[in-house]
Amino acid sequence: MPAPYRRLRPLAVLAAAVALALTGCAAAVPAAPAVPPPDPVTWTGCGPGLECGTLEVPQEYTDPGGPRVALAVMRHRATDPQRRIGTLFFNPGGPGVAATDTLRAMPATPGAPGTFGPDVLARFDVVAMDPRGVGASSGVRCRTDAERAEAAASTAADPALPGGAPLPTLLAEATALAEGCAAHQAPAFLASLSTDNVARDLDRLRAALGEETITYYGISYGTVVGPMYATLFPDRVRQMVLDAPVDTTLWTGDPLEFLDEVAVASERTLDAWFDACRTEGTAVCPVGDGDPAAAFDALVAGLERRPAPARAVEGLAPAGVVDGAMLLETARGAAGDRTLWPVLTTALATAQQGDGTLAHLLYRNLTVSPFGVPTATQEQHTAVRCADWTTPADVAAHTAAAERAVGHAPRIGTRAAYSALACAVWPAPNTDRVIAPLTGAGAPPTLVVGGRLDPVTPHTWAERTADTLEQAVLLTREGVGHGSYGTDPCVDAAVEATLLDTTLPAAGTVCTPPQATTRPGAVPGG
Repeated sequence: MPAPYRRLRPLAVLAAAVALALTGCAAAVPAAPAVPPPDPVTWTGCGPGLECGTLEVPQEYTDPGGPRVALAVMRHRATDPQRRIGTLFFNPGGPGVAATDTLRAMPATPGAPGTFGPDVLARFDVVAMDPRGVGASSGVRCRTDAERAEAAASTAADPALPGGAPLPTLLAEATALAEGCAAHQAPAFLASLSTDNVARDLDRLRAALGEETITYYGISYGTVVGPMYATLFPDRVRQMVLDAPVDTTLWTGDPLEFLDEVAVASERTLDAWFDACRTEGTAVCPVGDGDPAAAFDALVAGLERRPAPARAVEGLAPAGVVDGAMLLETARGAAGDRTLWPVLTTALATAQQGDGTLAHLLYRNLTVSPFGVPTATQEQHTAVRCADWTTPADVAAHTAAAERAVGHAPRIGTRAAYSALACAVWPAPNTDRVIAPLTGAGAPPTLVVGGRLDPVTPHTWAERTADTLEQAVLLTREGVGHGSYGTDPCVDAAVEATLLDTTLPAAGTVCTPPQATTRPGAVPGG
């Protein structure tokens, strides 16, 4: 889930966010396994204000003496150590986003969702852990670099077809991806990538740092890790904030419905851009003649017939072309980030004129998608999903879900269709993952922050998360965007009071940022 966050440095903040059990039975929440205490982390300097280290954990906690996994960890020490509260752990989402990369980039990304404010950085040691199979923690690889580059430049996808290709082609591609994953790493390792193991790893890190409890902030997929931790280790939670929460019941139990609801959420944010463009008028948003939705559909169809050339942008994107499928994915990602609305306007307007450079640049940089794109991040994303999900092996179930998704979201539903197919043929069944409700029973009250128009995690998921947790308070942020903390002063104040003082806002609090605009060159929030 496109979650957080790769950034298009010369343009704006990029937002993006966002199955398995072929056989066997999944487990309920088990008792904490008896594993010897971890060794302390040995830290070495790795950048301004940063320390890096490695934590070794069991590949399977049911076999403490078996194979080990080396996890990459990074720490930013509290800038006001005299007032230090403790350690703040965070997960920036994906799954597949490296937390260490996010922490390293944080000083250069003010205003991005999930960016900690100076008061938080002053009073906490902020610790990032790349989850197993992600980033520098033995990141999953399923393709060679050449195969990945070829797939990224491909114009074979058809935006009019569910999944972008005929079903036999999709099945062959899904099988090739799954087989590539198994060829690059052991199936037993792939089966160990489930979120319950990530939560256990987080507790090992807590112990290695000598902390009695943790303070936790998670965004997007990080809101699966958080409730899992609170459910397994409720007495070890000091405070928790869940931003842009995932419906954990759907995540583990019904991935096809999960993808359907993501498609609807993305369609709504694209519709919101169309509505704003039409309302602001052609003098502000020169896409179409009063009907930007129709103009967009015509542009997608036209580029599918004749792709637009794109110039190279040094250090950011090679030369290439933009076809209809690429433009649809670009619009899906950019429409879900209010800071990118003006950039999307320019990208569509220049594409209408035959110049695909900006649209291609966005496409190459909006790389974290709930429906998968041909990047290394997508491979890690898929591997974690397949370790967690209860995915039907019957292709007919995927076909029926594809038809529903297209019916519910005519543009974006084609992107969601069949995107769980790799998990239906996954070579590493995980039969002991936790599927019990993640209630966090016994943990302190959790702050749940949901965006009204979130393109990846719809607001209904925030409502369900607050209902599923034994103790939770829901805060709503109006408007478009995936993730709220770091983007709005009202949300920031509530989140930071929760993290710093364990003081939650009143239930039902609503924050309303300035209205987004499609005007090219506009400053977000200005």
